[in-house]
Amino acid sequence: MPTQKNFLPFIIAGFAALIAIFLINIYIKQQVEEAKKRELSRQESLATVVVAKQDIPAGITIAENMLTEEKLNRRMLQPRAATSMDRAVDMITIAPISKGEQVLLNKLTISGRETSLSTKVPRGKRAITIPVDNLSSVGGMLRPGDHVDLVGAVPIQGMSAEGKPVTQMATMPLFQDVLILAVGQEFAPVSAARRGEKVERPVSNIITLALSPQEANLVVFVQEQGKLRLILRSPEDTQIQPVAPASWDTLFRTVMPQAFQESPVQEEAKNKVEIYRGTKREVRSLE
Repeated sequence: MPTQKNFLPFIIAGFAALIAIFLINIYIKQQVEEAKKRELSRQESLATVVVAKQDIPAGITIAENMLTEEKLNRRMLQPRAATSMDRAVDMITIAPISKGEQVLLNKLTISGRETSLSTKVPRGKRAITIPVDNLSSVGGMLRPGDHVDLVGAVPIQGMSAEGKPVTQMATMPLFQDVLILAVGQEFAPVSAARRGEKVERPVSNIITLALSPQEANLVVFVQEQGKLRLILRSPEDTQIQPVAPASWDTLFRTVMPQAFQESPVQEEAKNKVEIYRGTKREVRSLE
């Protein structure tokens, strides 16, 4: 009759198989997780860019069937490349665009044949006009087609060290890479300058921007509460960067950070507590 010793090799083999299956499952899960991380990293490094489906000569209106959207590595994205169809469709080419070439915004202009500002508003956007002074409009040098950052200066209610209510001005970034639709009554880039003609442009204190409905609503609110400033962007810069609000506190912390560094005595005192029992005082560490 078979004894227990005869079954021992089979038992050991069975345990070894179970361990092997367990380890294989762990390995497969690790490989799947790594593949997911690589795919996520690849997706984050990709950007949408508008590419010409055909050769597009200069001086024609771009139709949607002339373009397509592709995913490219962000490092391959050219400066001022259009990242959505809305920014290129119905625009006029001022330079030829080859098939397969990224559509650059500096090769496009708004049609000069159209006389209505509504035709210049991108889909999903609204035209909002704001009054600005010579300082806010970058010395009167803003032009239709430029892109700006919108900054608001508003009063903020707070409490002083004595517990009294105080009001201080705070500057906060509102929106970045905002398209200027019009400056005064001018809502199309003047092409005469390209032909070598001199064009006198009067400085206007009225700027019309393209914003989403929610953004336009917030701009109206900030305009009623404080002041708006426009910051001109480079035509080669489309990056959106995080910017912290500015106040007296952030100003001093930025230009004089050493004044806000706690001394070793203060740092040590933060980790201790004083206990009084009658007239006896005892200091204990929170650690």
